[in-house]
Amino acid sequence: MKKHNFNAGPSVLPQFTIENTAKAVLDFNGIGLSIMEISHRSKDFQPVVDEAVALVKELMSIPEGYSVLFLGGGASLQFCMVPFNLLEKKAAYLNTGTWASKAEKEAKLFGEVVEVASSKGANFNYIPKDFTIPADADYFHITTNNTIFGTELRKDLDSPVPLIADMSSDILSRPIDVSKYGLIYAGAQKNLGPAGVTIVIVKDELLGKVSRPIPTMLDYRTHIKEGSMFNTPPVVPIYASLQTLKWLKELGGVSAMEKMNIEKASLLYDEIDRNKLFVGTAATEDRSLMNICFVMKEEYKELEDEFGKFAAAQGMVGIKGHRSVGGFRASTYNALPKESVVALIDAMKEFEKLH
Repeated sequence: MKKHNFNAGPSVLPQFTIENTAKAVLDFNGIGLSIMEISHRSKDFQPVVDEAVALVKELMSIPEGYSVLFLGGGASLQFCMVPFNLLEKKAAYLNTGTWASKAEKEAKLFGEVVEVASSKGANFNYIPKDFTIPADADYFHITTNNTIFGTELRKDLDSPVPLIADMSSDILSRPIDVSKYGLIYAGAQKNLGPAGVTIVIVKDELLGKVSRPIPTMLDYRTHIKEGSMFNTPPVVPIYASLQTLKWLKELGGVSAMEKMNIEKASLLYDEIDRNKLFVGTAATEDRSLMNICFVMKEEYKELEDEFGKFAAAQGMVGIKGHRSVGGFRASTYNALPKESVVALIDAMKEFEKLH
């Protein structure tokens, strides 16, 4: 039976990425060594990093004056690296979910934090709209897509201070104007590659302005100077990410991917809204294209476990909702094919007929 991978992360990868990485694990570029055992400082691996950086810049149209880094530690490490490097007196945060809350918590260790708005009171089912960004803040932090609650901020905000964005679950899913951001970070394990590497895109002129000493490993300037090679980088995840970047370029780039993502999400949201058994959990205007969250209608709540088992029997993997929300979550990242969305819709229709 074909499996349809809706996992929220680590998640579905392009077959192109899986096959090419598997070949490199056995024999990297015909050199007789596995990608897992070559030196990161060898002449064989440096081109991998160089090409990956170049493709990120090309696909995201990154202007001059920005550095692209491949770092370890996951996006969660960035929750502290951002304030370590950028927070001198005060930072502003928009609280739209679990990961935004975690980022805000870490920043409070380094200085004053202003929460400009929060949707916590409504279980994070919408993105706050009317808020004021303090002009005297060192930066303003947002989380563009909220994997747990299924909301997404799909436009580039205008900010009077440097805009910092956690784009872990929607990077490369739509075009963005990088010039509006001071720093972007994203864990690879949702839209780019396997877990273990994090992309950071940082405007160079923002760095070196805080008065506190920064540990060497946590200083962005260290990694810029060394080309992400200060210490041993996560070699295999970087190689896999390069394959995904190649795949994305071959498909037509980020604009083409956005059209595909809109089509997939629209199909599934239309079925959720039509089906008599289900209801979406996120405010309609803030619905995510990446994580589609829905539950059983109140009168059918007792059928949730049954539908989960029914869907699994049809080959659906990873659609159980996060424990803080319940219900179901279909993660429709870049690599998820349209056929998987259609298969889930068919399962929902069939289950509706049964009940």
